[in-house]
Amino acid sequence: MATKSDIERYLENLAEERNAVTLYERLAEAERQPELAAVYRKLADSERQHVEFWAARLRAAGAQVPPFRPSWRTRILGGLAARFGTAFVLPTLTEIENRTGNQYEGQPDAGELSAHEKSHARTFRYLSHATRGLEGSALARFEGRHRAAGGNALRAGVLGANDGLVSVFSLVMGVAGAGVGSRAILLTGLAGLLAGALSMALGEWLSVQSSRELYQHQIDIERQELTEIPEEEMAELALIYQAKGLKAEAASEMARRLLSDQETALDTLAREELGIDPQELGGSAWEAALASFFLFALGALVPVFPYIFLTGTPGIIVSTAVSAAGLFAIGAAITLMTGRNPLMSGLRQVLFGLAAAGITFGVGWLIGVNAG
Repeated sequence: MATKSDIERYLENLAEERNAVTLYERLAEAERQPELAAVYRKLADSERQHVEFWAARLRAAGAQVPPFRPSWRTRILGGLAARFGTAFVLPTLTEIENRTGNQYEGQPDAGELSAHEKSHARTFRYLSHATRGLEGSALARFEGRHRAAGGNALRAGVLGANDGLVSVFSLVMGVAGAGVGSRAILLTGLAGLLAGALSMALGEWLSVQSSRELYQHQIDIERQELTEIPEEEMAELALIYQAKGLKAEAASEMARRLLSDQETALDTLAREELGIDPQELGGSAWEAALASFFLFALGALVPVFPYIFLTGTPGIIVSTAVSAAGLFAIGAAITLMTGRNPLMSGLRQVLFGLAAAGITFGVGWLIGVNAG
């Protein structure tokens, strides 16, 4: 006999699976490559079976199956996939499927659903790191076209804006606590915004450029090995395809065919053995630097903006209020990746941000009192 808590769990599981069906259908609509779109539709069909599983559980317990309305997270992720491409949301989907699989592990009546969800997570993880396209119909033979870096853009954007907001908010509150004039607070905040954004941009440029140079060095080594020890490179590539599910003979034949042309061989080895897209080498350092600059500046502008129009205590109050609102929005946005409750995540972000600002305000006040 199902208990009230069982029925609540069935309803939660049903909603999760229905959202998955809707989201995967939207991925299929957004995907331009027909083979990959077919994969997303297949995943949606699998999730429909899960929907029927939990709907049947509800009916057996004497409960009604409620009407469905997609969650805000499903609508946002579907919109992001349509706007920026499916690769943009794949890492988030991997985390969602992993989380669902782990939840089902603790539910004895979930049957094999945990294994199914973890299989979906592995599929999304492979697609996130693949770089070229789809070969054949089996998932084990994905070579993919999605950029690994592209899927992390959402995470980088949210965290970059968060860094700017929290650091400059704390800086502004520290200066305000010292009792300086509003003009000085505004100048300090703008200086912090510019210094932080430039620092973030420089750090990102160095990071991406160093990665590009490392990737290029690895490709150069592969080029040299192709010339000096082609047999060993062919054996390595054959082992990679065997690991993906091909039989030894088919893997060896594929490796031999691909290595018949050196440029094709180098491109294949870079993608399959090193996980590098030779055309992109991890992305543009300048694009990464500019994105970091503007994302940090966008977050940092939130606590500074009120001081353009306000002075004294009203400026401090309004700056704190809009910063708290910004922190809540960032905390809620993070749940796109974590799948947690947006209200709790937003409130937690506000609490931590206000605590950091409160500490710096107190330190600034102590310094201001002693200096005075």
